[in-house]
Amino acid sequence: MIQEYLYDVLICPLYTEKSTIHAEQSKSSFKISGNATKAQVKNAVEKIFNAKVLKVNVINCKGKKKVFKGVKGKRSDYKKAIVTLEKGKTIDFAGGAK
Repeated sequence: MIQEYLYDVLICPLYTEKSTIHAEQSKSSFKISGNATKAQVKNAVEKIFNAKVLKVNVINCKGKKKVFKGVKGKRSDYKKAIVTLEKGKTIDFAGGAK
């Protein structure tokens, strides 16, 4: 049984050009909770996707300042994690680890 707090740590997977390149190297990217630690991210990925995690890198991303129709604003800050899995393993977000 998967505890609910595991889904509070991992908010959503990130689909970018860079993350698809990382997928070839057995890496996956996630948007995570602002107060999540590396150990919590590792535990959540291992429990949810049944995959062996070798390393977790955490990055704090600052929101960009934007102007839309003359109104200044700022995008939200967020935290992301790049998770390195065992060699040859990937996470299929529709079905689980392969």
